[in-house]
Amino acid sequence: SYPNCWRTDKPILYYPIDSWFISASKYRNKMVMLNKKINWKPKSTGEGRFEKWLENVNDWNLSRSRFWGIPLPIWRTEDGSEEVCIGSVKELYEETNRSIDAGFMQEHPFEGFDPNNFSDQNYSKIDLHKNIVDKIILVSKSGKKMYREADLIDVWFDSGSMPYAQWHYPFENKEFIDKKSFYPADFIAEGVDQTRGWFYTLHAISTLVFDSVSYKNVVSNGLVLDKNGQKMSKRLGNAIDPFKTLSDFGPDATRWYMISNSNPWDNLKFDLGGVDEVKRKFFGTLYNTYSFFALYANIDKFIYDEKEIAFNERPELDRWILSELNSLINNVDEFYNDYEPTKAARAINNFVIDNLSNWYVRLSRRRFWKGEYEKDKISAFQTLYKVLLDVSKLSAPISPFFMDRLYIDLTKNISKNYSESIHLEDFPVADNSKIDLKLQQKINYAQTISSLTLSLRAKEKIKVRQPLSKILIPVNNLEQKNIIKSVSEEIKREVNVKSIEFLEGESDLLVKSIKPNFKKLGPTYGRYMKEISTIVNSLDNHSIIELEKTGKIDLLIDKKTITFDIDDFEISSKDIEGWQVANEGNITVALDITINDELRNEGIAREVVSKIQNLRKSEGFEVTDRINLIFNGDEEIQNAINKNLDYVKSETLSNIIQFNVESSGGIDIIFDKLKTKIFITKV
Repeated sequence: SYPNCWRTDKPILYYPIDSWFISASKYRNKMVMLNKKINWKPKSTGEGRFEKWLENVNDWNLSRSRFWGIPLPIWRTEDGSEEVCIGSVKELYEETNRSIDAGFMQEHPFEGFDPNNFSDQNYSKIDLHKNIVDKIILVSKSGKKMYREADLIDVWFDSGSMPYAQWHYPFENKEFIDKKSFYPADFIAEGVDQTRGWFYTLHAISTLVFDSVSYKNVVSNGLVLDKNGQKMSKRLGNAIDPFKTLSDFGPDATRWYMISNSNPWDNLKFDLGGVDEVKRKFFGTLYNTYSFFALYANIDKFIYDEKEIAFNERPELDRWILSELNSLINNVDEFYNDYEPTKAARAINNFVIDNLSNWYVRLSRRRFWKGEYEKDKISAFQTLYKVLLDVSKLSAPISPFFMDRLYIDLTKNISKNYSESIHLEDFPVADNSKIDLKLQQKINYAQTISSLTLSLRAKEKIKVRQPLSKILIPVNNLEQKNIIKSVSEEIKREVNVKSIEFLEGESDLLVKSIKPNFKKLGPTYGRYMKEISTIVNSLDNHSIIELEKTGKIDLLIDKKTITFDIDDFEISSKDIEGWQVANEGNITVALDITINDELRNEGIAREVVSKIQNLRKSEGFEVTDRINLIFNGDEEIQNAINKNLDYVKSETLSNIIQFNVESSGGIDIIFDKLKTKIFITKV
């Protein structure tokens, strides 16, 4: 129960001393009122912790018994009857002259100093530390000696004076503060522990002196903890060396991880595995997308000197990604303006991985490496270039180094004029005329259906290269059916199925099950969860389908009718024999996993094509080189290639394909218990 020093664990002796105070308590109400004008992140700190502190604020103990620091500029007579507070070096200089004239001092400690010269060279002639100014004796109005009060000023007063001290106000740059051109600050950030420190002293001085806020926006940073949520310390051995982390992963990956992983005002459980994942998934994906673009741009000598393809003349896929890009620009701009960098980073991350890489580039790949350099290919180049350029600009505030490199690599060979650095460019502005929400919704359907289908393939361990017969999709209305039909070709290509069939109306083929989303409903309904669970579990197939159609359902809970939303529940579908079923929201997909001989042969042919493409790459062939092939091995592989001969030739740029011809060398390939030797020669 006895107080101990937190550094040394030794007992602390407390005793009363005389101190100087600022009457902060008189300004409580004013400080509370001004605080309401500040945008706090999070609001809970400003409206809770900080406001409560202001409501109960005591007078500010200003003096400290130390040596180094700013001396209290207060001189008093020995009997305490007279005192003066010095307001400037010029005033101290002049008062010292009066003291010399009165015979209290023999020489001026600031000899050679010009009080009207604010240059560094002039100010280097004086020293205002305690050991110098304590020797200065001033003269009171009645002619008595006045000595400086021995204490120093609380260093937090220095910090709180920073907005004015940085401009040497009011002696220089007076208009910067008085005309509010450099005050109040637009934004400050510090640790949450500064609620009673810097945040307070800035606010207190600004209120007392200028009747104004000192800052408009403030981020109250949380703590960086270890991955288990413990404070880092050398004693516990859980501290992470920041310099090694920056060396291993780079500053941008580290920064992106920290900002995207949790809000700056929340405590962060720092995990090096997370930094590595960001480096691979986000930066790796973005770099690979750029590398893909650069490879084919160099082959086709794309330098953006062609006429701009009009937006309405571009293929639907290009219009979609540009629509998503402009929506992203609007969202990211809003997030940055609202001091929500975590939302901005996550939005960019999702766009790059889900929309740009996993959808646009995958579905556009053939446009870049097949066909003549004509309108469709030029549109693809112009579109991908625009997306990469704007993504680099959107990301630059969080990732300044990587994005600057990406920007320079993108623009150095382009015919248009660009700045030397991305940080000299304007932030992107959205073109709302290019945002097509219906098109975005349509592609979102395709992405969701594809994702569900691919998850079912993964569950059954069926490779995407292996074609499957069909997927079955229940639809709630004609509009939903038409939307899915309009993107059916993209879905079939993406998930490698031959057809999409629709199930309209209620059917016994798909049996749905439902349960409450306990994580969402629990905090609100608590003691009623058992009753809610019982009622929800009793819902029949018809009720669940109606919920999916309307997005809402009324349930009688504790004799009261309560309306629930669809995301208050978890809906799933039971598997059917020969099928696998998955759902997300109001979309359900059933995948036919039966593989006949025709599908099997096509799957083998696709696997062979993949192996050949890897061989072309490892042998250093150019993407345009044509080749001849010989296969010596399993008859099943030969049969599969013959049944898909045109496809294999087209995909691998092969002129001639032969089987079982005597040749030396060759490379063995093995997959799905099949084996063959491939001989590849460049034509």
